Amino acid sequence: MRLTDLLTPQAVITSLKATSKKQLLLELSEKAAEISGLQSREIFDALLQRERLGSTGIGDGVAIPHGKLSNLKNIFGVFARLEKPIDFDSLDDAPVDLVFTLITPEAAGADHLKALACAARMLRDPATVATIRATRDPGVLYSLITQRSQPHAA
Repeated sequence: MRLTDLLTPQAVITSLKATSKKQLLLELSEKAAEISGLQSREIFDALLQRERLGSTGIGDGVAIPHGKLSNLKNIFGVFARLEKPIDFDSLDDAPVDLVFTLITPEAAGADHLKALACAARMLRDPATVATIRATRDPGVLYSLITQRSQPHAA
């Protein structure tokens, strides 16, 4: 699985303003609703339900919030770089400024895990993360994210 399978150029936010984890999840849910045609509240509830099980902040300023929806046909994602880092209850207690949100069908099974692994692999590469943090152009950011997710670059 590649990030080009999950992410469209319209799903990349270069400078999201959020001051709390809840506000961030709301903003991401609204963007995901625009892309998918689903209700933002349904997406928000799925993300929040998963966060209640434990933070999806994986460390080093990165979070991968994810949720499953029964009425969804295809996995998709929304990527955001925050204007200012926020507290996300991450594993390392570091504030988060890079967020890759995944929304998957309830029956996705292994594909859900493959999508999470794909996003995590890309966001664990220090050179990629540094370049993402320095990039302001949405098209360039999208290209950077999706090019770095090719199988040979993993």
